[in-house]
Amino acid sequence: MKLAVLIIGAGPAGLATAACLRQRSIPYLIVEREDCSASLWRYRTYDRVKLHLSKEFSSLPYMPHPDSTPTYIPKEEFLKYLDCYAEHFDIKPRYCTSVVSAAYDEGTSRWIVAARDTVAGTEILYAAKFLVVATGENGEGRIPEILGLESFHGEATHSSTYKSGSGYAGKRVLVVGAGNSGMEIAYDLASHGADTSIVARSPVHIMTKGLIRLGMTFVQYIPITIVDLFIANIADFIFGDLSKYGIVRPRIGPLLLKSKTGRSCVIDVGTAGLIKKGIVKVFKGISKIIGNNVQFECGNDCEFDVIVFATGYKSTANLWLKDDKCVLNSDGRPSKGYPNIWKGENGLYFSGFARMGLAGISKDAYNIANDIVSVY
Repeated sequence: MKLAVLIIGAGPAGLATAACLRQRSIPYLIVEREDCSASLWRYRTYDRVKLHLSKEFSSLPYMPHPDSTPTYIPKEEFLKYLDCYAEHFDIKPRYCTSVVSAAYDEGTSRWIVAARDTVAGTEILYAAKFLVVATGENGEGRIPEILGLESFHGEATHSSTYKSGSGYAGKRVLVVGAGNSGMEIAYDLASHGADTSIVARSPVHIMTKGLIRLGMTFVQYIPITIVDLFIANIADFIFGDLSKYGIVRPRIGPLLLKSKTGRSCVIDVGTAGLIKKGIVKVFKGISKIIGNNVQFECGNDCEFDVIVFATGYKSTANLWLKDDKCVLNSDGRPSKGYPNIWKGENGLYFSGFARMGLAGISKDAYNIANDIVSVY
């Protein structure tokens, strides 16, 4: 089947790109391996999750959130927005279509994409002039290699399968990873009566939602280093010195760190207070596991019933994108750095890989659509 543009993935990145192409009258097909759009949001997020950025920084192209939308959007409200977005722009993904391989054919100057209809069990072959990889970075959960993990007798799970702490009351739970997911899961567990600990190996900024909203507004008019200094000082006043509790702040400011590395600060939901009260305990790193005993790099050891790995995700694009030009690294992310991470070669594009949230997704979608229309 010959196509102008094939978009792989019907999450926010794929939907945004499809909308931008439609606005420019560029025909496309969007395929999705799951049976719905935004499957990560529907199936692999915990119940209490909300968007950490305020709604003015969390919309997709050409469709701002209504005035009635809460400032910080809950999961279900955001899913309704995505469904309305797809309906408004008449985006109709071909679901249950799993890409097996994609390679550029020099002879036809097209991307040859082999896919499988997982319901009918049939094979499909696409030949696209332009290929947009919109599967994002969250293809599958990443669990680090830890000496002795296989000997753990309790429940070991990734944060992508965690829903609520309601079933963990009275249990000793270790959360590995102190990013936004890890910190929020730790809070949820402790709030439901679990004996909760968290591993925080890397330095991290702890901020409030209001501070980040303020910073993202100011940075449009004031140099980022000045804004960073301002909001970091306010955060120090709010939270105090968290280093004595095991939470160390990076040397680079929160907004500059995000723009340079894609690493987000942690938006506090109450975990910092629980850490200061000793309700949530902090450890630096795991050295090894023997049965249910976890030994830490500081020399301490504790028994746990459950380990939740909030250790992020990795892309699966490198499993099917035939890459003879080293476009992708070992994590399945584009090798090209920000800000041109969205553009590959021979009509290949990447949407949603910049680690810049929904604002980055929107920027990718605009860039991709504009680039395609310039050569279409």
